Amino acid sequence: MRNIDCLTIKEEIKKLFIKAAVFLPDDVTELIKEAEKAESGKTAKSILGKIIENSAYAQKAALPICQDTGMAFVFAEVGQEVHVTGGCFEDAINGGVSAAYTEGYLRKSVVTPLDRINTGDNTPAVIYTKIIPGDKIKLFVLPKGFGSENMSRLAMLDPSAGKGDIINFVTSAVKEAGGRPCPPLIIGVGIGGSFDYAPFLAKKALTRTGANPDAALADLEGEILKSVNETKVGAMGLGGDITALKVAVEAYPTHIASLPVAVNISCHATRHAYAEI
Repeated sequence: MRNIDCLTIKEEIKKLFIKAAVFLPDDVTELIKEAEKAESGKTAKSILGKIIENSAYAQKAALPICQDTGMAFVFAEVGQEVHVTGGCFEDAINGGVSAAYTEGYLRKSVVTPLDRINTGDNTPAVIYTKIIPGDKIKLFVLPKGFGSENMSRLAMLDPSAGKGDIINFVTSAVKEAGGRPCPPLIIGVGIGGSFDYAPFLAKKALTRTGANPDAALADLEGEILKSVNETKVGAMGLGGDITALKVAVEAYPTHIASLPVAVNISCHATRHAYAEI
């Protein structure tokens, strides 16, 4: 059994959210640079260039990439041999979020749902915890802006639905969104599970770097990306070749009577960071 103090968790979460707000991940930066080179439209190419310039300036000046520093999402994988000491695990995470948004001077955007009163420190975070083998804690953080979050969609498709129906649903969601989620986009897609689990899969997919290890899902990602880019929504919705930079699909077994499909749309500033304790 390995003891990990809550203060260690809190400090790591603080550092991760400040980092994510300022530094666009390398994988996302490279996708934007590739898109700028590939884009044939003059206006879209200029916009992509400005996005690259903005990202570089944010890093140099240690300022947030975007004024919407998002709601805090945390995916925590906790080793079953870990003993969290000195307090409550979720309190430690929320304490880290509070410290990040206060000490890092990040915009606090979280409000109570009915009376819309700001909570004052961007808490509570949305926390997903999974127990895994081992004695480490893996933390994936995702500060998610809601201009793009609002464009996300869920469908409970008939079990007879096929790959074409999934592609059409995702493409329709992107066309309906237009320029509101600040394209070019990164699109998380969750297939299977249940009404609540498919959106979780879609959001978790946004934190993934590298290729999909499942060949069939990797092929589907490519087909969806092609279909989405054929919409010509383009950068910031002003037309162009590149509407989405990447599609990430996660799948899970589902019931024989249904096929849940969730689309979690993210803007070009898909910020995420990872650490292991």
